[in-house]
Amino acid sequence: MKRYMLDTNTASYIIKGNVESVRERLKDAPAGSVCVSSITAAELLKGAAKLPKESKLPFLVENFLSRIEVLPWAFDEAKGYAEFRTLIESKGKSLGCMDMLIAAHSHSSGTVLVTNDQAFHKLTFALKVEDWAS
Repeated sequence: MKRYMLDTNTASYIIKGNVESVRERLKDAPAGSVCVSSITAAELLKGAAKLPKESKLPFLVENFLSRIEVLPWAFDEAKGYAEFRTLIESKGKSLGCMDMLIAAHSHSSGTVLVTNDQAFHKLTFALKVEDWAS
């Protein structure tokens, strides 16, 4: 079964429910085929922590993360990061720090990274990428 790792922007679209095409693709995905990186979970939680306590978004983030598989970051992922970063830098490519961690996690876990961030789409030589928002 094909597995999908949602990047932070795609997860945000699901949490906020503001992109119809993403909701539809998520509904069509087989049960258990969608996950997020623990790096994405950290980014979502950080964004929610910055909001006023009255905001409902922190609750929505927690609810989302309790219902989706969050893949841990451990030693194997650290090794995968080193290999992935070395590969893409050998091709003259790079990403921001958090994006690099998420991309490497997707690569090392063999998932398709679901994102509409064009920076990831420039790495298709090393990364499987889909855009559910278009």
